Amino acid sequence: MTRTDTASPALELDDLSVAYHVRGRDLPVLSNVTLTIRRGEAYGLVGESGSGKSTVALALQRVLPANGRISGGHARVAGKDVATLGSAALRQMRARDVAMVFQDPGKALNPSLTVGRQMAEVFEILGAAGKERYRRGEEMLGRVRISDPARVMASFPHQLSGGMQQRVVIAMALAKDPALLILDEPTTGLDATIEAEVLDLVDTLRQEFGAAILFISHNLAAVASLCSRVGVLYAGRLVEEGPARALFADPRHPYTAGLLRCLPRAGFKGGPALDNIPGFPPPPGSITRGCVFAPRCGLAEERCRAEEPPLYAIGSGRGSRCHFHDRVDDLPRMSEPPQVNSPERGPNVEPVLKLEHLSKTYKLPGDRRVQALRDVSLSLAPGETLGLVGESGSGKSTLANLVLGLAEHDAGGRISLDGTAIAPSVHARPREAVKSVQIVFQNPDSALNRAHTVKHLIGRAVERLAGVGGAERDGRVKRLLEAVRLTPRQLPAKPRQLSGGMKQRVAVARAFAADPRVIVCDEPTSALDVSVQSAILNLLTELQAERQVSYILISHDLGVVRHLSDRIAVMYLGRLMEIGPARSVLQGPHHPYTEALLSAAPTVTGERGTRIKLEGQIPSPVNPPTGCVFNTRCPRKFAKICETEEPGFAPDAEGHAIRCHLPREKLGRGRTGPGAPAAAETAASG
Repeated sequence: MTRTDTASPALELDDLSVAYHVRGRDLPVLSNVTLTIRRGEAYGLVGESGSGKSTVALALQRVLPANGRISGGHARVAGKDVATLGSAALRQMRARDVAMVFQDPGKALNPSLTVGRQMAEVFEILGAAGKERYRRGEEMLGRVRISDPARVMASFPHQLSGGMQQRVVIAMALAKDPALLILDEPTTGLDATIEAEVLDLVDTLRQEFGAAILFISHNLAAVASLCSRVGVLYAGRLVEEGPARALFADPRHPYTAGLLRCLPRAGFKGGPALDNIPGFPPPPGSITRGCVFAPRCGLAEERCRAEEPPLYAIGSGRGSRCHFHDRVDDLPRMSEPPQVNSPERGPNVEPVLKLEHLSKTYKLPGDRRVQALRDVSLSLAPGETLGLVGESGSGKSTLANLVLGLAEHDAGGRISLDGTAIAPSVHARPREAVKSVQIVFQNPDSALNRAHTVKHLIGRAVERLAGVGGAERDGRVKRLLEAVRLTPRQLPAKPRQLSGGMKQRVAVARAFAADPRVIVCDEPTSALDVSVQSAILNLLTELQAERQVSYILISHDLGVVRHLSDRIAVMYLGRLMEIGPARSVLQGPHHPYTEALLSAAPTVTGERGTRIKLEGQIPSPVNPPTGCVFNTRCPRKFAKICETEEPGFAPDAEGHAIRCHLPREKLGRGRTGPGAPAAAETAASG
């Protein structure tokens, strides 16, 4: 049942301040934050890591760490001041008035209990008993658009896709009909199509339940697509607030403008380098006078360092904490563009990497087999970037593992490096082949051993792969550190002492330790803030031009793929569905699956053309469809031939191949819809 107690706002923060007690003194992490979210409204909170976004979510539920406290102001949820509630009233507020959906649904669900048991537990807390708990749980799964709730109730979390797990978590959160639903980076690990489905679902449920949404994210495009209003946090202060579309179209604070400039949405590879905000957010309590953004601001003057700006009212529902909010359009470039001199490649360049008829079949119990990859052939030129896109389960990671030798391809396939065939297994490859193919992982925290220093992490890679030690090793480590824009001061540091961007720079330096020919970049920026992401993308571009290394870029962020890629390959269910120059693939004509991926990508303007919704899940690779593997979900399916005969895959004069029975003149070209710009110009996701 939908709430009827709508007199008070769902959330009111009135000069909320939070401090952490560290080494005998209080460090302010939130300072005088004021905002209101009405019932049924979606409000986005954006900013870099360390800006205080998650602290807001913790404070309004009074679940701060032991050394944290609300040091001033008020936080009211459904009219209740959380700081004054007794223990029983606080538990009641958490149980009924507020719910939270976290970034990783896999960690939010208990892997040892069925979904049904976990859904029933929610209704048990709400007072339901016996079979009623399960009946209401199944009904709730239906309300979040799960087509077979009975099957999902009987499943364990690991048997569900990431998108389905997130739907279950949303169902559990909304089961108690909360006044406020907090979404903390709920789409970061999801594919573009699943992300779009989850955001559409949340928006529909917001209207249906009347719940207020607090959406915390560094994905500016996702925030723009869901939220009507946005607040920008920096160093614990709300520096700008206003309607989402107006704020992103015409930012009135240099920090907001800087974040937007970091987005890869200016064009294809070879275009202008991304801008990025220099330096790092200040430590809590380190700036006691003036504007907290002044040390990183291109407009800062002496007044900014001496006088803290108030929140200036600058129009209907808008405010900016900047003395020069009317001069933001004059903000100069905040970082020096890297010097990129890409040499011209001739028409007959020998590929550095060539994959011929690669397939990968896994054996399952009961003499079953699953073909994770089928007959993939492609090549990679020196200094070229191949973007690899597709939903989870499409075969991208399997292909990367075959290239790296971490999995062995089926008989009949061949991998050639600089014209010489190499063994399927990394253990059978010569040292030169091993050091020639490296990888940069998505999460530097998982990739770097936290027990070792930066000097050891990079030095060990130099020693083992390049085969040098002593003074020569140390010299190479320092040169690598300089190449990724770090200094010798970071050499004795351990990963936990570095920011996320610094850790990823260390991971990039380690990948370049042996002068590789090919680097697999597996979602290298998806876990990073947009300001750090732009710096890493510029770094990868500069290093590629300087060293002529080739990249295989795996990403679900089409803006990143477009910015870095020379060519793009689209995969589905282990098959290559489309491959060609980046501009041809994104501007069309393109495969119906590519068209659906492009239509799902959110834009920072908040505007979308007609989104092409793919019905159902990716079929099981254990029993793939006959004919075209995409035919069970294809919105352009037109004849029996799609179910019985696999389409051809012949490239045109530009090397653009599309696996589809439809003639090219009938295939999509960009996105359609009222006022929707071309797909190639709007596929940037923040």
